[in-house]
Order: sequence, then C-alpha cells, then structure tokens
Amino acid sequence: MRAIRVASAALLGVTALTCFATAAVASDDDNHYVMSNGYRVLPSTVPAGGEVVLQVDRVTSGCRNSVTVTSGVFDAVVIPKGSTSAVARIDRDAEPGASYRVTFSCGGVSAVKELTIAAVRPDPVRPQPPRGVHAGEGGSSAGFDLQEIGLGAALIAGSVGAAYRVARRRTGEDGG
Repeated sequence: MRAIRVASAALLGVTALTCFATAAVASDDDNHYVMSNGYRVLPSTVPAGGEVVLQVDRVTSGCRNSVTVTSGVFDAVVIPKGSTSAVARIDRDAEPGASYRVTFSCGGVSAVKELTIAAVRPDPVRPQPPRGVHAGEGGSSAGFDLQEIGLGAALIAGSVGAAYRVARRRTGEDGG
C-alpha cells in the first residue's frame, strides 16, 4: 500500500516538473535558453515612430544583471542592473502591419517577445476639458414659472381624460 503512495507521488512530481519546466524554459534556433516569463514590451502594437516601454521583472525572470534589448525595428537598449525598464523609439520607416522580434538578453539567457507595427497611425488623442454635472435645485420649484407648471398640469389632465374616454368607449361597444 505504501509503495503505491510513493509511486503516485513520484509520478505526480515528475509530471508537474515536466509541464512547468517546459513552459518556463525553451530553446530557440541559436541554442540559447529562452525565458518566456518576466519580460514585457508595452504596448505590443505601436505606430512607426512611436515609443515602447521595455520591462524586466527581476524576481520572475531571475535576471540580476543588466539586460540588453535588441530588435530590427529600434536601436539596442540597455536596462541597467538596478532598473526595471527602459524606453525605445521605433524607427519611422518600420513596415506597418509587420511583426518584429524583440530579444531580451541577460547573462547568456534570452527572452523573445513580439512587437507589431500598427497598420495605420491613430489620430492623436485630444483630452476634453472636464465637464461636471449640473447640480442643485433638485426637487424644488426653483427655475419654473407658473406658466410652465400650468402647461404641465394641463397636459397630464388631458392625457388622463383621453385615456378615460377611450376606456369608456370600449366598454360601451362591448356591452352593447
């Protein structure tokens, strides 16, 4: 009975190690290890000439050294040892709609992320001035004059009278 428990625990441990190790570490064409976690390119879609923020999560990635970030669409950028991000400017002649490889390198270990160039340049966002809610005088008769109140009352009385007349007419037709 004990052997079954030990074998089950060992099999479960090996399965978990196999599943999670392959998700964290893979190999690219250059036989470097590729860490998929802990590196980000924000935003992942950007217009030509725009800027992206290159981020490294030091805890998740395990990288304690400086990180060199390269791509065919911007100049090489170095994220210093004590920093977690840097900014890169995308080349103005980047091909709209194309996807580029961004490589983060730290101590012989690399991570690859994708960066897409926006097909069209978005219009610049122009912030609108804030508009507050018009508040006050709620529930009071301030702002109304006697003529408006009388007109409203007449409309209500007319609609109630019309509804009453239609209801009485239908009753009369049904009865006979």
